[in-house]
Amino acid sequence: MSPQRRTGATLAGLVVVIAAMIGLVIGSVPLYRAFCKATGIGGPPRQVAADSAAPSGKMVTVRFDASVAKGLQWRFTPQVREVKVRLGEDTLAVFTATNLSDRPITGNAVYNATPDKIGKYVAKIQCFCFTEQTLEPGQSVDMAVSFVIDPAMAADPLSNEVGTITLSYTFFNTNTAPDERGRS
Repeated sequence: MSPQRRTGATLAGLVVVIAAMIGLVIGSVPLYRAFCKATGIGGPPRQVAADSAAPSGKMVTVRFDASVAKGLQWRFTPQVREVKVRLGEDTLAVFTATNLSDRPITGNAVYNATPDKIGKYVAKIQCFCFTEQTLEPGQSVDMAVSFVIDPAMAADPLSNEVGTITLSYTFFNTNTAPDERGRS
């Protein structure tokens, strides 16, 4: 094979590899969401209108993790780092966000529950993470999340040993382009 044909074959191979990688990047978020929805493994907790299960006797510790994406000039913290909750009991947690910049900033929080196998048992009734939040320069606000841990968790042999759940929230700046936030 001539050097020109080898160069052409290599170039064609690289184009195919790059196109496949772009396709995976574009399709990864919808595929991940579909996988989580189908299996109930990982992913964000589900949203419900109100808790429907009766509280059980089992208690778990729920820890709260709060962070902001790079470039977002906010301070974001939970008012309480952890609480003990009874499965099936409506629980309220409050977070405080402060805009540290000299301009209004709009942010949106994404959330997740760990360990991953617990996500399907965490139900959000109301959450600041459902809508964008705009803070004026120097403004601090308290934001609440109301959630319930489904008592069915205690009957699941894959999750009944879990004694500690972490609910994580990360605020992203919605005033910037998606590639500047690190997500699309």
